[in-house]
Amino acid sequence: MERLLCVRAVLVSFFTAFCLLFSAKKLPFFATLASMKFVCDEMLKGLGRWLRAAGYDVAIEPDGTSDRVLLERAKEEGRILLTRDRRFAGELPATDELVLLECNQEDDCLQELSEKLQVNWLYKPFSRCLVCNTPLIEATAEQWERVPDFSRQRATRVLYCPTCKQLFWDGSHVQRMRERLERAAGVT
Repeated sequence: MERLLCVRAVLVSFFTAFCLLFSAKKLPFFATLASMKFVCDEMLKGLGRWLRAAGYDVAIEPDGTSDRVLLERAKEEGRILLTRDRRFAGELPATDELVLLECNQEDDCLQELSEKLQVNWLYKPFSRCLVCNTPLIEATAEQWERVPDFSRQRATRVLYCPTCKQLFWDGSHVQRMRERLERAAGVT
């Protein structure tokens, strides 16, 4: 009996902590910080690329994709739809699958999204292709040879996208991007 009461107390404590965590973070019921996936409308493509740079799975739809298609994709794939389209958001019932952002500048969008969803901008930096969203893999020796000589001599790591065949290495642009992610995360 005493063991049963102890197990019950642990379960109640866990459930309470779980509820407090999600209400404090304002996360959709289906999302955790590590599993958040997004779809961005055409107004937030730049934000989508920064989310990819941070390591999140982000679908960026082509310009002109209908609001209905965006919402369907979000629902079907368990994604959070990010939009600045007030008309579209106003036509929908309140849902965890849509986040309306009021921002106009990219830095403001990073900040606003951090406030609304507690995005970790240092989640898995530079682990996804910025072009097609595919998880990156370590480049082979043959792929390293495709990196320009100047960059190859300085690079400590080269990653490869198996979908679009792009190579990514840790040049000065990556350092500048990392600094921006750190600013968004409040580290610097």
